Amino acid sequence: MTTTEHLLQTLQTEIDQTSYGESPAELYEPIRYIMALGGKRFRPLLTLLAASLHTDDWKKALKPAIAVEVFHNFTLMHDDIMDRAPLRRGKPTVHEKWNANTAILSGDVMLIRAYDFLIDTKKEDLKLVLSRFNQTAAEVCEGQQLDMNFETRWNVTEEEYLDMIRLKTSVLLGFALELGGIIGGASPEATRLLYEAGESMGIGFQLKDDLLDVYGDPAKFGKQVGGDIIANKKTFLLIEALAKAEGDTASELNRWLSAENFDKEEKVTAVRGIYDTLDIRSLTEHKINDYFTKGISCLERLPVEEGRKKPLLEFVHQLVQREQ
Repeated sequence: MTTTEHLLQTLQTEIDQTSYGESPAELYEPIRYIMALGGKRFRPLLTLLAASLHTDDWKKALKPAIAVEVFHNFTLMHDDIMDRAPLRRGKPTVHEKWNANTAILSGDVMLIRAYDFLIDTKKEDLKLVLSRFNQTAAEVCEGQQLDMNFETRWNVTEEEYLDMIRLKTSVLLGFALELGGIIGGASPEATRLLYEAGESMGIGFQLKDDLLDVYGDPAKFGKQVGGDIIANKKTFLLIEALAKAEGDTASELNRWLSAENFDKEEKVTAVRGIYDTLDIRSLTEHKINDYFTKGISCLERLPVEEGRKKPLLEFVHQLVQREQ
């Protein structure tokens, strides 16, 4: 049986050898740059793992899997412009290294190239694949718009937040698994379970990111712990704290949220202390576990022999246990 390590190595080699275009260089060099920055590649890997559940010829899912990764990086390139982010994976973002106009146009080409890679799907599956991709891509944009809307709102509910991260983050994980199932020849029931697994786990992953931003080990997390607190970002933890806080606790939380001049470490420590008082960490961990349990349950119910499920389930459990 093909190992996850072999799938990942094959995938990375294929990405390294992929051409997006040559001229003008100013258009294509930013694409090569962002694709070479790395990342975990777990979305396209999920596509290959899902395909290998149902076929030994998983290599026919390679190009469509790369489409998932190219689309993901396209969204990052444009998100970085909107967020005015200076760094991506420790390196200058495309709009910083070149300029915003270049990043917009190169990102547009990445979306077009994603379609080129998806076309490498057999004819009888192509209409379904393109339809599901279009739906997913539109939902990712909807999620990004909701996230931007939330920046100016203080009455965001838990339900609204969970729907936003489902759209912005989770539907692409669902599609990545569903795509592998379709290409591998899975039944409609199996592809539905794969999508639901990815969607549920995607919400769990985003909630875990929210949690790690507050409680993670800086040496493992890979970025500044407390960044969401400093920026007053509407995360699950803050939304729950705003809903639960009363009296002096609510007054202190609102004071930190409205402060314009403050010591960053002091604010992070103070808000984290408020979260501790309100038991927000435990509440978040329970919510994360609920979504991961639901996602893994979907995978366990797949009508596939247990031996074929093992690589995918092992990889998912590794993702669940991650600390960065």
